[in-house]
Amino acid sequence: MKYAIIIPDGACDEPLPELDGRTPIETARTPFMDQIASTGRQGLVQTIPPNFESGSDVAIMCLLGYDPKQYHTGRAPLEAAAQHIPLSPTDLVFRCNLVTVVEGIMKDHSAGGISNAEARALLDLLKQHVSYPGVEFHPGVSYRNLMVYRGTNKMSLKTTPPHEIPDEPVAGYLPQGEGADVLKTIMETSQGLFENHEINLVRRDNGLNPASQVWFWGQGHAPAMPTFDRKYGVKNGCMITSVDLLRGLGTLLGWKNKDVQGMTSFHDTNYKGQGEATAAAFDEFDIVVSHVEAPDEASHQADIRTKVASIEAIDKYIVGPTLQKLKTFPEWRIMVLPDHPTNIKTRKHGNAPTPFCMAGTRVSAARQFPNYHEKNAKASDLKLEQGHDLMDYFLHHGMVG
Repeated sequence: MKYAIIIPDGACDEPLPELDGRTPIETARTPFMDQIASTGRQGLVQTIPPNFESGSDVAIMCLLGYDPKQYHTGRAPLEAAAQHIPLSPTDLVFRCNLVTVVEGIMKDHSAGGISNAEARALLDLLKQHVSYPGVEFHPGVSYRNLMVYRGTNKMSLKTTPPHEIPDEPVAGYLPQGEGADVLKTIMETSQGLFENHEINLVRRDNGLNPASQVWFWGQGHAPAMPTFDRKYGVKNGCMITSVDLLRGLGTLLGWKNKDVQGMTSFHDTNYKGQGEATAAAFDEFDIVVSHVEAPDEASHQADIRTKVASIEAIDKYIVGPTLQKLKTFPEWRIMVLPDHPTNIKTRKHGNAPTPFCMAGTRVSAARQFPNYHEKNAKASDLKLEQGHDLMDYFLHHGMVG
């Protein structure tokens, strides 16, 4: 059996007046997702358990079949796994975003989608001016970087994801708790270093958001997770994504990570190349997860047009070729689902259940719908309250008796 999972990150949403009461998925032209829904089945799955913040770390761990209550220790450790950063049990890892704060207001959690080269240069500068014992900085992709604390001082902290406070004053969301002074001092240091840096001067001249400082969140210790083969008996897995979080999960699951030239986190990504790589991966792998960040980033920017366009591009260039390739094998299954809602109205992640559709060998439904979107998924007879149950259902069930 060949298994494909395609994740259009943050694609589900609420009905929007700008779209005549439809959601972006409902508005987008998605003939291949519709084909999956109309020949297989669709439903709703709750990927954010109670008492967890809505984010891709929790949601994707859940939809890959791992209960966050048992395995989740934080977002940053998952990204550290992608970079193969060695961690001892006492090391603490933080996400270190480059953000845009203007007059105390969080204007952009991604510093305008800053480039890898610009981000690395600013992080290198910060390294030179931070002398706390045990503190290490590790550049990642664009604004997504890491700080590892290997020191001996105790840290017990509450932090806030910057994408959850758009256009809000940051003063009430600074790190709190034991060790917070260290983080806040580093953040203040970055403000002074970055303010008039050449990179930011050029970005402002070009009408781009500057990287005004670093922002710490998502901290945690290294998780202990069984491999996917050990847990589900499916070998030869592959992860295709531009995001270190997903690469880290792939690494922990014992999968290979495949890079695609031109693949980014935004709508300028190489959709066609990612689709071709996803389809080709089935010649080598039995399960392939292909993740696209673009809808999520468009949501955080409240960019409805780009969100709809990104969903259409995912359908055309990734879902379509993947479906065509799978049909060349005797047995196959495909599932498409966002990890969580990212709502245009709030520019934040939501906690509502996410719609999924699946089709393939021995997948059927008592009632089928011609189109894939939130309303049809809600009307279906399949609703999973525990997101980590979905993977077993996808791999081994999916059939009406």
